[in-house]
Amino acid sequence: MKTDDLIAALSADVAPVRPRAVALRLAFGLAAGIAVSAIIMMLWLGPRPDLMPATHTMPFWMKFFYALTIAAFGFALVDRLARPGGVAGTLALLLLAPVAFMAAMALYRLMEAPPDARMPMMMGQSARVCARNIVILSLPVFVGLFWGLRRLAPTRLMLAGAVAGVLAGAAGTFIYEFHCTESTAAFVAIWYTLGIALMGALGAALGRALLRW
Repeated sequence: MKTDDLIAALSADVAPVRPRAVALRLAFGLAAGIAVSAIIMMLWLGPRPDLMPATHTMPFWMKFFYALTIAAFGFALVDRLARPGGVAGTLALLLLAPVAFMAAMALYRLMEAPPDARMPMMMGQSARVCARNIVILSLPVFVGLFWGLRRLAPTRLMLAGAVAGVLAGAAGTFIYEFHCTESTAAFVAIWYTLGIALMGALGAALGRALLRW
């Protein structure tokens, strides 16, 4: 049998894949994880007591914009890496852009602040628990994304796992922000980013073993 005939015979009964099937599978895992994380946050930490007044302040929305921008670029990148031969390309740079912007804003705020105010701006009241809480709230999203990736076909396993971890960390950060009262750019740039980075490291560490197909 010729190669072309063999390919035709093997593909004869293959059903067409739905448009955006990869994105839909990843979105399902992401949404399920976010729902579980939100429930955990409400039962474990609870929303911040001044949530409604806080929504009228710029720092509140700055934090949400930070997490959502990382999540948006992270989703686009993991959607690309979930396919065989997927490469990061310029999306990797876009994923780093919000981090660079927040770091620059933090440095600017710290430089214009009095010296004795800089440490409180960086540490806030919850530096000891912030990254830990983000990691805990990110784990359900991490599980949902890895569930989706295991049913797809990534070939760059560590990178796909790392990006999925960053996406999970950004989603967990988004949920945590409904509880956290910290609002300085320096705190966000250090401790929120640390929580997201830890999830990225976890994804890279587990990607090779859990995403193999």
